[in-house]
Amino acid sequence: MNDPRSGLRAHGSGLGVADRRGVLLMTYGSPADLDDVPRYLTEVRGGRAPEPDLVVEFTRRYRVIGGSPLVPITRRQAAALEARLGPGFRVEAGMRFSEPSIEAALRALAGDGAARVAGLILSPQYSPLLMGGYARAVEAAREQVGPQAPPVVVAEAWGTEPAFVAALAGRIRTALAEMAGGGADVPVLLTAHSLPRRVAEQEPGYLDQLEATATAVAEAAGLARGRWRFCWQSAGHEPGEWMKPDFADLMPLLRSEGNAAVLVAPVQFLADHLEILYDIDVGAREQAEAAGLAFCRIRSLDDDPSFIEALASVVERTLEGRPLGGEPSATASATPAWSVRRAASGRPV
Repeated sequence: MNDPRSGLRAHGSGLGVADRRGVLLMTYGSPADLDDVPRYLTEVRGGRAPEPDLVVEFTRRYRVIGGSPLVPITRRQAAALEARLGPGFRVEAGMRFSEPSIEAALRALAGDGAARVAGLILSPQYSPLLMGGYARAVEAAREQVGPQAPPVVVAEAWGTEPAFVAALAGRIRTALAEMAGGGADVPVLLTAHSLPRRVAEQEPGYLDQLEATATAVAEAAGLARGRWRFCWQSAGHEPGEWMKPDFADLMPLLRSEGNAAVLVAPVQFLADHLEILYDIDVGAREQAEAAGLAFCRIRSLDDDPSFIEALASVVERTLEGRPLGGEPSATASATPAWSVRRAASGRPV
């Protein structure tokens, strides 16, 4: 009997067991509902129970956005990617801190007979320190699945993958065109999730990747160097210094320079979730409007076909052992006047 999700046929497909391939799409996950927020925060914090006020605040945020749509969006991405890759592929979504778990996803791939699996973390930049937990989760899942668990190759950085860069650049051009006056001269903030400074200092390669992505996207979108800036968002609640500048630092500065509006374009987040729907759509909007700026952000990539094409390229390169990311342009490979390290120093960029 045919499996409509796997794209594999029991007879007549010409595919042997050794040809069956799997893809494991991985991301953080989200609380199942508001009552699940304490458990979720505990998992994210490595088993440390959150303070009651933190639970109250995050419950409020999830209530404001009506709950996170990340899990259903990731499932849609998996279904679209499977359709794009075609017969011989099975794609499953696995969450690190919620259901469906990475183990459940790998078990489904093993049950379908996948002989090789590409593990794809839904973050285009890669840091062993920040993303190493995914590799450990995969290995733990393989142990639980047992002898039938297929080998998994986890893709690393793909933040300059040409199709990904083109998809983000297209979102920027579209958003600008929809703004008043066609978005002429509107400054663009390219954002990534903030980090504790102590972590950033241990991960210079990760900062280089963010710089390469931001520069490549800005270039592809046709943004002049002085029109875009990098900033951080969604600083955590852990003690210590976090990366700067944040939204709150730049909104008044943009207004003081005579700007009337701002466009926010995340270069790290690939789907709507709390950091988009609350931190940007609520928090950054409030900061922009308080400074006297009209606010806009690009639509998330979600399961847009242009983004699915990028994921397909990453999967194919990973399974074939080819380099990821694409060749940097002359502009991106040159030392830019802007850099993530300079942004991290807290100086205006």
